[in-house]
Amino acid sequence: MDTTKYEKAIKACALDKDINSFDHGDETEIGQRGLNMSGGQKQRIQLARAVYNDADIYLLDDPFSAVDAHTAATLFNECVMAALAHKTVILVTHQVEFLSEVDKILVMEAGQITQSGSYEELLTSGTAFEELVNAHKNAVTGLEFSNDEQVEPQKVDQNLLEKSHGSLSTKENSEGEISMKVLPGVQLTEEEGTEIGDVGWKPFLDYLLVSNGMLLMSLGIITQSGFIALQAASTYWLALGIRIPNISNTLLIGVYTAVSTLSAVFVYLRSFFAARLGLKASKAFFAGFTNSIFNAPMLFFDSTPVGRILTRASSDFSVVDFDIPFSIIFVVAAGLELITTIGIMASVTWQVLIVAIFAMVAANYAQVDTIF
Repeated sequence: MDTTKYEKAIKACALDKDINSFDHGDETEIGQRGLNMSGGQKQRIQLARAVYNDADIYLLDDPFSAVDAHTAATLFNECVMAALAHKTVILVTHQVEFLSEVDKILVMEAGQITQSGSYEELLTSGTAFEELVNAHKNAVTGLEFSNDEQVEPQKVDQNLLEKSHGSLSTKENSEGEISMKVLPGVQLTEEEGTEIGDVGWKPFLDYLLVSNGMLLMSLGIITQSGFIALQAASTYWLALGIRIPNISNTLLIGVYTAVSTLSAVFVYLRSFFAARLGLKASKAFFAGFTNSIFNAPMLFFDSTPVGRILTRASSDFSVVDFDIPFSIIFVVAAGLELITTIGIMASVTWQVLIVAIFAMVAANYAQVDTIF
């Protein structure tokens, strides 16, 4: 971060007093929608971000609408006329008092540009613009204000602005003032809770209970185990066929084809049961999700980023739909296959149990951490 440019942007947008009043200064969390900011503060923060960005062209859409007359004059003088002095600035505004300082004016009426030119040219054109400016001056003349203060070069009279803005502007409200009231020491947006590594079986058990998917999971495990058994059977049949003398190729290939076809059927059934499990779980979780969203207080939406809510309703539900059901079935089936394999090996050579125990302990410590 460029500290010098940052401080200039803060001062140009009249944010220095506001920042000093915050509990944590410029480290104060303002939330995604500026929950603890007034309308004027939010507008000036947006303007300060634009100034710090140091772009070549700026489009300012009525940046003085939510601030009082004094702050509006400060923003115009310090920000538009000073900080952005060497930039191309397109300013959309209803504040007539600022028009004498700009290079070119475009007057719009009913969505169409009706006049264009400098301030002096439009004043002498005898059009609606001249009438508007004269009406503004007449309204200001009727107000009581002091003429003792001298107008600095290229500066707009602060008292004149305060009187005229207060009499003519219809958008003046309490939010426009520089508010010194913020929520003390409140963390608006809570950090997302994450767990790394082994999260235990409870989340998966809750998943099955919410979706009422114990039957589907059991069927998925059975079909996955059947697929693994058929794969082993096909390999065993090919090895056995070599040992059997005078076995015909037709019989060898026919049995192998039948076993492979049955394996494909079991794979299809496993995928079907896993998909059904994911669908039931997704419906159950999404119903609870939407119910919570529709019944949540407004504070929840003010303090929770929209991206986090959208993530819950999109990518997180894709995990519920696909990743979790297939993972549960694969893990349980793989565990059964591992136990079966170790049992068969131990029946021939019991010493393999020693190696298996050490291997499982080592795998438990060497597992890759996963963030949930």
